[in-house]
Amino acid sequence: MSSSPIAIPSSSILVTHAAVSLSPAAAASGSLGHEHLRRNSLTSSANVRQPKVLHPIENEDLRILLLENISRDAVKAFEVNGWRVDHHTKAMNEDDLVQKIGQYHAIGIRSKTKITERVIKAASKLLVIGCFCIGVNQVDLVTAAKAGIPVFNSPFSNSRSVAELVISEIIALARQYFERGFEMRQGIWNKQSKGCWEIRGKTIGIIGYGHIGSQLSVLAEAFGMRVLFYDVINIMPLGSARQVEPLSSLLSQSDFVTIHVPELPETMNMISGMQLAQMKRGAYLINNARGSVVDIPALIKAVQSGHIAGAALDVYPHEPGANGAPFDDQLNPWASELRALKNVILTPHIGGSTEEAQRMIGDEVSGALTRYLNSGSTVGGVNFPEVDLRAITAEQPDHVRICHVHVNQPGVLKQVNEVLSPYNVEKQYSDSKATLPISWLTLRTSARRT
Repeated sequence: MSSSPIAIPSSSILVTHAAVSLSPAAAASGSLGHEHLRRNSLTSSANVRQPKVLHPIENEDLRILLLENISRDAVKAFEVNGWRVDHHTKAMNEDDLVQKIGQYHAIGIRSKTKITERVIKAASKLLVIGCFCIGVNQVDLVTAAKAGIPVFNSPFSNSRSVAELVISEIIALARQYFERGFEMRQGIWNKQSKGCWEIRGKTIGIIGYGHIGSQLSVLAEAFGMRVLFYDVINIMPLGSARQVEPLSSLLSQSDFVTIHVPELPETMNMISGMQLAQMKRGAYLINNARGSVVDIPALIKAVQSGHIAGAALDVYPHEPGANGAPFDDQLNPWASELRALKNVILTPHIGGSTEEAQRMIGDEVSGALTRYLNSGSTVGGVNFPEVDLRAITAEQPDHVRICHVHVNQPGVLKQVNEVLSPYNVEKQYSDSKATLPISWLTLRTSARRT
């Protein structure tokens, strides 16, 4: 299949890819007047990546890199489209990514791989990033947006798995049965009821009432727990749950405090020495959110003093890059002290690690990436405006779609429209997220005006 390039002016404009959806006839026609467009192209030194001459995408040549043992269902979903998929079970460090990323049009990661500014600058072909998890803090979202690369994640699919893990941790902490089980494996019989409780009638305090927090609320209430929650916005509670503020009010009333917030500057060490002191004596703390939201040295002191009866941690400020790697003081200077604590459950970031969750995440994120690559739809993009676009059909053989990303300044759209003035622009849509404006244009290449 032959293709003709389109060049969009880039003087103080950030140019990214275009023609994300294209009919075969339009690709083969070569009738997009690229010499006229190229003459109108300008250069800019402020771009994250070099401005691209915009070639129609031939989907059969797309290459996708999937890291961190992403679900094989996602691999199959991409291969159905005829795309080449390279699947790896482990994460890649920055140096390896910089070396390899230039040959790929899309990448899928989980939580360990970091997509930094340096990686993005080296990703000369990259069109889209898929985070096969909830969090997106492992991606430089601002740089990706400036480079015209949308980022998609899966905000819903593992919510139930995390919520069920929290319920299991609440019961395990209240009954101390993981300690008793460890003792049995050491050949020690230690039957006791002191310090062991039913969770019925106890109060759970949920910090962050989003997808996970709200599901946890329903499960906890089914166990007969009283549910309080704290969130920065007013949210309608489910069941008999009650929103409270300030945070100190929730902490002082709760027997179990569980955290479900994103990693933001505002949430860094949001549970530190002062907040732990505000918790009830004998209460428990659970963190399955992000490792940075709890001041772990302060938590260690609170558990050692007896003020906090126990804790469950699934996330940490620094985590090993692969299974089998040590979780020691070289990674986090307090690791050995944390591991020595009684009635503290430590798990290796397994909140969303169930067969069901990984299958649903694979389906959700691969679907989002496929829709973007085939039609330009950005529904679910965390750093792009959300636009739901229909794919160009076989009955539209002379249509091509362009996605243009630029800086927010007067005159940009005028330049774009002047360049495309010889063609019939059937649809044009513009939107912005933060300071990033994007335009989508659907052209009929056979309807050139003279």
